Amino acid sequence: MSDYIIELKNIDKIYDETTVLNNINLSIYKNEFLTLLGPSGCGKTTTLRIIGGFETPDHGEVIFEGKKINDLPPYKRKVNTVFQKYALFPHLNVAQNIAFGLKIKQMNKNFIEEKVKAMLTLVNLEGFEDRSISSLSGGQQQRIAIARALINEPDVLLLDEPLGALDLKLRKEMQIELKNMQQRLGITFIFVTHDQEEALTMSDTIVVMNEGIIQQIGTPIDIYNEPKNRFVAKFIGESNILEGLMLKDYWVHFAGYDFPCVDYGFGENQPVDVVIRPEDVKIVQPNDGMIQGQVQSVIFKGVHYEMQIKSPDFTWLVHSTIMKPKGTAVGIKIDPNDIHIMKKGVKS
Repeated sequence: MSDYIIELKNIDKIYDETTVLNNINLSIYKNEFLTLLGPSGCGKTTTLRIIGGFETPDHGEVIFEGKKINDLPPYKRKVNTVFQKYALFPHLNVAQNIAFGLKIKQMNKNFIEEKVKAMLTLVNLEGFEDRSISSLSGGQQQRIAIARALINEPDVLLLDEPLGALDLKLRKEMQIELKNMQQRLGITFIFVTHDQEEALTMSDTIVVMNEGIIQQIGTPIDIYNEPKNRFVAKFIGESNILEGLMLKDYWVHFAGYDFPCVDYGFGENQPVDVVIRPEDVKIVQPNDGMIQGQVQSVIFKGVHYEMQIKSPDFTWLVHSTIMKPKGTAVGIKIDPNDIHIMKKGVKS
């Protein structure tokens, strides 16, 4: 039997003659925390809604545990959804909100009470059974929405930007809490966000989308360190992206110089895009650098300084714990492992 719980095969979705999803192919493992990441309008929420049964694809197949479920309504799918607007019932207390799905199924009262207590323990809200929804903070309401979704024991939990309404501190706390919860439960989470840090923090797998097309699928480390194209490189974190020429295997020309690198298989004298992350640019004495430049600006960011360093062919974004004052002449060194080569293709 396949290790995939969900497979999307050749999915297309068109609204008013606009293609929202274009030939989406995606396989999702059991017990995986997968994040659909991309800007507004990229198709990530539509993909989630197709998995949940709230939308029907115009072409392609939705496979759940080996069976096609295109025409299966949401309530018959083994999935539950938590939306950004939690849609809790204000006239019901916490316990009644969580128990709603089980009451619809006419489950035994004692069974419901035990399940509600277990869910409140899971989301760290023990003793909140009789609280009114209006008395809860945003983070507490989100936990109740998750408990209500999980009480029906879905095989897959869909989360559509559920942290978007929370403040920064609480959002970071809930990122860790959600990941821990998913690991304890051992079920598949499919999470939608436009927040890169959120995706990198929580995910086993990230699916980067843009204009209805999957740009790259990989682990957070792979997506960050080895972006497949210019869009991914610019969308995930900050980058220095330069026009380059792959001279031959392990040698690339950019910024007016030839550099050793670890990439191969691009051919000889082929135009490429070169990505170098700001934290991988090392500042040295001018005579010790591969490139010479001058500091144009310095901003203190708390854990590092952000500097712009102008060289003859490029203005570099640099993140460093070593501060060089504006106007200082510096050298730049780049380790071969920190030079990432991409094929020419998708522009940002």
